[in-house]
Formats: sequence, C-alpha cells, structure tokens
Amino acid sequence: MNQKFRWAYIGSGSICKTTADEIVTEDHEIVTVYSRRFESAEAFALRYGAKPCETFEEAVDREDIDGVYIGTPHTSHKEYAIRALRLKKPVLCEKPIGINISEVEEMIAVFREEGVYLAEAMWTWYAPVANEVRKWVQEGRIGDLKSAYGSFCIPGLSEKSREDRLLNPATAGGALLDLCIYPITYFYNLYGFPQEIRCVGELANGIDEEEKVTLRYPTGECTCVSSLRYPEEKFELIGEKGTITIPGEFHGASMAECNCGGKSYRAEGATDYKTEFTKVSEEIKAGKKESDFVPFRHTLDCMKIMDECRWQMGLTYEME
Repeated sequence: MNQKFRWAYIGSGSICKTTADEIVTEDHEIVTVYSRRFESAEAFALRYGAKPCETFEEAVDREDIDGVYIGTPHTSHKEYAIRALRLKKPVLCEKPIGINISEVEEMIAVFREEGVYLAEAMWTWYAPVANEVRKWVQEGRIGDLKSAYGSFCIPGLSEKSREDRLLNPATAGGALLDLCIYPITYFYNLYGFPQEIRCVGELANGIDEEEKVTLRYPTGECTCVSSLRYPEEKFELIGEKGTITIPGEFHGASMAECNCGGKSYRAEGATDYKTEFTKVSEEIKAGKKESDFVPFRHTLDCMKIMDECRWQMGLTYEME
C-alpha cells in the first residue's frame, strides 16, 4: 500500500476547504494547517484531521510534510511560496501564482536557487479535456484559427461584500486575476504568445469590474471576456476547417466537442482538484522540479499578458 502524500495547508478559506473536500482520500492527507487566524486553522484542522499551527514554520518545517499547498489571498502567495522553498519544501500555489511579472520572476529565481518543485495550481491544465483540445488544435483538425471566444463572468458585485477578497484592491481583487486568467491561459496554451494584445475595461472602487481582452494571432483573434456584473461562461473556437466547443464551464470542463470534415470528436474526463493534486504529487515523487502541465514559461507569459491588460486599462495600484 502506497503511503499517502502529506500536505501542509497554508490558508483555511473557501478554496482550501473546496480542495480539501476532494483530496482527503486514500492518496492524500492534510497533516498541518496554518492561517493568520488561529481559530480558523483550528476549525479547518478539526474538519480534515490536521494539526492547527500558530506559525508558518511550525506547519511547514517538518519531516512528515511532502508538499505545501498555498490557498491564501493573491497578495501573500509570493511570500509564503518563497518561505516554503527556502525550507526546501515543494509548493503548489493557487492561481495566480503572483500578482505581476516581477513577483513571478522573483519566485522562479528562488526556485532555481533552491532547486525545489514549484507549480501554479491552474487545475484546467492538469485535466484531460483541455489537453485533448490542445491536441486537436496542434493536429490541425480545425485548421488555422479564424476566431475564438471565451468568457468567464460571475455576479460578484451583487453577491459579495466590498470587504471580500475578490472585490478588494488591497488583496489584488478584480475580474482579471480571478476570472480572465482562465480564457487568457486557455488561448495561450493553444496558440502561444499573441502578436498583439488589446484590452478595454471598466474600473471602479480600485478594481477592474470587467474587461474585454483581444489576443491577435497571424490568422485570427481570440476574445476573452470577464465581468463581476453578470453570469456567463462560454467557449468556442472557429477554424478554417471546423469548430471546437465546450459547453458549460470551460475552465472546469468534463466534455469538449470537435466538429471538422464531417466528423465529430468528443473529449471527456474530470476536471477536479484531486486530479491536480495527484499529478503534482506524482511529479514531486518522481523528482521533477517543474510541472509538465503548467511550465514556468506559460505562467510567466500569461502574467505578461495580464500586466499589459492592466496597463492598458489604467489599473495602476501597487501591492507591497
């Protein structure tokens, strides 16, 4: 019987609970948890059979920790990831791994110095459906890109308090880093870095409430739309030979369809957190230092695109 992969959790909020609900199985266990509020760590620990810790080092600097999962607000990702790497612990850090390109570059520099595994938790690209869509595109099944549309919008302004992380400029809130990162990353993984980036958005209360990002490629354009004002999630690729559509939630898809040359193809499979955590644990156990599923070049390039979008929108807040 294989030993369970042993995680230290940094954070105890909604994403930590959501991932924990899936991964605590015969393959994974959460050994420790650290949160800025010890009471929150205690409640989380009781629910998942972990030890609540009063300091980051107490949670991470232990022989019985195989990997560290960081699920805190965006603005603390860099600090916690670097601290874990310095303690020689592999890290899976929630997306976005940093809030701008300089943070991501600093984290990767520490990774290279310490030689310890570091990956961004972009669950879409650990799952089979997105990778099958990429294979279809690379095989040329739909031919050259003509146009593409990907949207991820939620009614966050009506559902959440202004103190919520998603709506708070102090925690790098806004639509871009939480929502538009998904279509941007998806199109990047299919077609690479664009020739041109155009972004228009609506700013209010120190955050971007919505944006439209156009990524221009040699034969066509990809349009990314995100908003905190209304619900929508759509995805379609139109090529010279056919189309690829993903019904429902494309970023967490269980199915995609390709229609080309009079034939129809279907990709199926779960996009879930257990798959992501299991593939990361397998890479760590295999001695890998960088993820095959979310390489650093992809993380860096997608952050460059988002930095350009913020510059074009005039979103200039600086985080410490």
